[in-house]
Amino acid sequence: MTIAVEALDEAQAARELAELAATLARLGRAYHADDSPLASDAEYDALFARNLAIERRFPALVREDSPSARVGAALEGGFAKHRHLVPMLSLDNVFDRADFESFIARARRFLGWRDQPGPRIVAEPKIDGLSISLTYQNGRLVSGATRGDGATGELVTENLRSVMGLPQRLRGPAPGLVEVRGEVFLAKADFLALNRRQEEAGERRFANPRNAAAGSLRQLDPAITASRPLSLFAYAQGRSSEPLAETHAGYLDRLRDWGFAVNPLSAVLEDADDAERFQDRLAVERSGLAYDIDGVVYKIDDLALQERLGFIGRAPRWAVAWKFPAEQAVTRLEAIDIQVGRTGALTPVARLEPVNVGGVLVTRATLHNEDEIARKDVRPGDRVSLQRAGDVIPQILGRIDEPGAERGPAFVFPDRCPACGSKAVRPAGEVVVRCTGGLTCPAQTVERLIHLVSRNAFDIDGLGEKSIIEFHEAGLIRTPADIFRLRPEHLEGREGWKPVSIDKLMRAIEARRIIPLARFLFGLGIRRIGETNARLLARHYGSYENWRAQMQAATVVGSDERLALGSILGVGTAIADELATFFSEPHNRDAVDDLCAVLDKIEDEQAPESAALAGRTIVFTGTLETMTRPEAKAMAERMGAKVTDSVSRKTDLVVLGAEAGSKARKAAELGIATLDEAGWREMAGLPGTTG
Repeated sequence: MTIAVEALDEAQAARELAELAATLARLGRAYHADDSPLASDAEYDALFARNLAIERRFPALVREDSPSARVGAALEGGFAKHRHLVPMLSLDNVFDRADFESFIARARRFLGWRDQPGPRIVAEPKIDGLSISLTYQNGRLVSGATRGDGATGELVTENLRSVMGLPQRLRGPAPGLVEVRGEVFLAKADFLALNRRQEEAGERRFANPRNAAAGSLRQLDPAITASRPLSLFAYAQGRSSEPLAETHAGYLDRLRDWGFAVNPLSAVLEDADDAERFQDRLAVERSGLAYDIDGVVYKIDDLALQERLGFIGRAPRWAVAWKFPAEQAVTRLEAIDIQVGRTGALTPVARLEPVNVGGVLVTRATLHNEDEIARKDVRPGDRVSLQRAGDVIPQILGRIDEPGAERGPAFVFPDRCPACGSKAVRPAGEVVVRCTGGLTCPAQTVERLIHLVSRNAFDIDGLGEKSIIEFHEAGLIRTPADIFRLRPEHLEGREGWKPVSIDKLMRAIEARRIIPLARFLFGLGIRRIGETNARLLARHYGSYENWRAQMQAATVVGSDERLALGSILGVGTAIADELATFFSEPHNRDAVDDLCAVLDKIEDEQAPESAALAGRTIVFTGTLETMTRPEAKAMAERMGAKVTDSVSRKTDLVVLGAEAGSKARKAAELGIATLDEAGWREMAGLPGTTG
């Protein structure tokens, strides 16, 4: 039985977060990038919710490579790339009335609301399709793109022109520039008809309508897309050259006026009672709808409040998805396989007799660790129950008793790494068994290289998992820098490699000799440095040279650089320790320097929205009266400041709220400039009062 979140100690929580992050990172590509999910939405949501619950109980242990830091998936080859003018981020999930009320309470706290009613919300069915962004100039469609990794999508404009509910020209007055967001989907009846045609033609059947919609939209031949009856519901906005409405409900009306299909079930609600009634009604009606939904999206209606609330990590503070419960199934556990991750963790994965759950054929499920197998007492040959969701391998819930049936022997966890034969050990107090082979273990070396070239890191088209394994086995690639030492003659004559594919790979590698700092940092695969933390570090240090020098200095415990690293807002001491440990190892430093040497340029972090406070390190302390501290910190970061939680000689400014305490005293001792709240508002260019 899984340990309740409330019963976890800090060490157990850290280990479970690491397992969740590794599993989801490895398996999450199936849903977004491959259009072939291994599991349904509800299973993913259950794991995601547990991840969030652990993070909220142990905020110092938050891993930014967990699902809470990820948006969609990065891009496949075959389409031109399109950078969204406003990022397309994801949504946090809730699962019941209490979760929803917590979402509203967090928004009210951020806004500093005490006695005000509301806020009013808009409910929209959450379509299970493919998110897209449409750009219109002077009312004419000029581009359409998939969400991709949230910042950059695939340009599929011509394919989108055949989608029902998508106007080529906007009706009536329109801004000079506007991004419209929506969901492309296949109705249930159209999905069944498409699969019949696929079967008759001897082609692969789609697992569910979402896969079919994504696969149809991402055809290289627009004629194939046009032959499939895709539909669209529009529901959100990106960049606009002029204000469009004061409320989200007003924006939906504007979309209808322009000629977009907007979900007719969308509704304006006043409070959590209304939301719960709406959720219950949709849960009953969903099976009778013409399209699949997997929940309801609730958005704060007032667009000015949305702007104030902003985003945290991967998701907005002003919207949430209330998901429907998980679907379950029963099948046979055929075997338990052991996978070795890039950190050396041995993860058990159940191989299952194929079973259909919610329209997806499931053949594998995660078992997490040795203790999980023992708690559930599952053995090869057992009948087991499972549930699945989203873009992750499903999870086994437990064993189904079969009276009179003889069971096989209990599973014995290996004490040797299946990849390299090195001893596998389980440190005292930990749940994860790890290979001791380190960089000599091919599973870890290969996984680290696969991570480096992955779409959210260096994003080298044509150099995927299969090629990395092939080149590693051939001795062509052993270190990250070896990727950039590949030459055409190394590949000539190898099976599957022709002049065209060799040239394409060489050009893809050359294109990555210039790499943004955040992608470089993420690609190194340092433990706990996910995409969000990589961006935090890139934003804080600005340049590779500065980061490299500061990390070297931070290996000294008690140094100013080590203290400054641990005080970066969102980083903390645990991540600082991981970075210091990484740079304490000579072979790691050598690998980083070697990789840097073969690159042409590691680009500095992009400038923030405003440069008004660029380069200044600010600490907020005490209680602010006209805004909350989180809002003030977010505002300072948007203006280019580095916001930390502790005062040091590196601090440029301390903003003092009421009852500032020890940080105010330390600022005075170090001679650091301070401002009261009125001075901060003046510096930020805000009115003197909140109105």
